[in-house]
Amino acid sequence: MHNWVTCSRLDCTVSDQTIHPNHAPTTAATPLNRVTQTRVLVIDDDDAMIDMLKLVLQPDAFELRFANSGPAGIEAARRLLPDIIVLDLLVSNMSGWRVCQAIREFTQAPILVISVISNPGLVARALDEGADDYLLKPMTSSVLIAHVKRLAWRARIEKEAKNAKINYYGI
Repeated sequence: MHNWVTCSRLDCTVSDQTIHPNHAPTTAATPLNRVTQTRVLVIDDDDAMIDMLKLVLQPDAFELRFANSGPAGIEAARRLLPDIIVLDLLVSNMSGWRVCQAIREFTQAPILVISVISNPGLVARALDEGADDYLLKPMTSSVLIAHVKRLAWRARIEKEAKNAKINYYGI
């Protein structure tokens, strides 16, 4: 069995299950220890939105996982430790604001809120509860991709800085 490196505009991932056209096989010269894939947890109960996110984000080498309720999203965030969380404020079984607040108790992963709620006070409340960014539905795929990539970049930089600090101080 051969490993294949799948690359996109954002980053690369190693796969031994799917051979993607126009991608080169892994060789000894390929730095596999540097290959990463951005893990995104989507907390949304809207099947149409989930299908759109799959269509838009997966080709850009994001590893997507889904939760369809607030409590399931909190548990998934705790278990999966995603790099980015995409959260709909109107998710079922729990308000998105409470989900955001609960997730902030155990992780600093960037949270991108996507919602039809445009009330400035409620947008501010989401940001106050710990969201890092806010997009109004509907949004164009290019805007969504740009926001997710920016959050992925920020998360990667913060992780590298934390690791560098730990290595520097020997902690």
